[in-house]
Amino acid sequence: MILLSFMYTFFASLKINTDILRFIGPMAVGFMASAAWRLGKKTTTSVMSLTILLTSAVITFFIRTAWIYPLVLAAGGFTAWIFSKEDKKWNRITMRPPWRYVIIFAGIALASLVLAAAVKNPLTHLFESFYRYGYLVIGGGQVVIPLMFSDLTEVHSYMTTQEFLTGYGLVQGLPGPMFSFSAYAGGMASRGSTILYQILGGLAGGIGIFLPGILLIYFVYPVWEQLKQIKAIKIAIKGIVSSASGLILASTAVLLVKNGFAYDTLAVTAITTALLLSKKVSAPIIVVLAIAAGFLPV
Repeated sequence: MILLSFMYTFFASLKINTDILRFIGPMAVGFMASAAWRLGKKTTTSVMSLTILLTSAVITFFIRTAWIYPLVLAAGGFTAWIFSKEDKKWNRITMRPPWRYVIIFAGIALASLVLAAAVKNPLTHLFESFYRYGYLVIGGGQVVIPLMFSDLTEVHSYMTTQEFLTGYGLVQGLPGPMFSFSAYAGGMASRGSTILYQILGGLAGGIGIFLPGILLIYFVYPVWEQLKQIKAIKIAIKGIVSSASGLILASTAVLLVKNGFAYDTLAVTAITTALLLSKKVSAPIIVVLAIAAGFLPV
């Protein structure tokens, strides 16, 4: 998907009209809406989980700074734990976790933060940002989209809302959408220089977002069976996932507002959501249909 960022740069340099992609953004909102519905339906099992979901959605709709997302996720887990009526939440277990992977993970996180602050190189900042997105993914790749959108379009202005949504929409028809989208976003964020620099930006995005998961899986997998025996952990994770559902819901609302309320825009979003929830039409076909619709006269 680095090639997609090249396409945008190439189109811009030739002043080629990209109106044929005008329905990709509304379609992408439909993907977000269907993800919010599915995850929300799965996680809303009580009044408490619904309250956490809605509260998280309202907070992140109005406050879209980088620090609010991990704070809301942590608050959701803490709220679920503190109000749980289950007994003996902190039952004892025996574990021998491979701490070296956590040390490597934390070392890279700290080093990337220091480098991003000290070196002032866009590539180091991109890697730090995507690495951070990688370890904030809880409940599926869509959870980190609100943070990415706020950071890349509103805080740093690496790309426009339309460019963000177009990239996110197009990768839905490809395998490994989060990896593809991260490479696209990294490439878009590093355009304006050489082709090599843009490729490095795409690699920083793709590698950065997946490296935390690779490191943590070697730590979590060996101890997960033991961790699942601790009631407090299980309760907190349910709260975190409920909060994650709220983040996706808020992101859907924000992107819907950003796209505007033209009848054709709303129609594409509604049709995409309905098709995805019906499970009768695959994502790649929906992407192709959205692109084909863009050839219709405005």
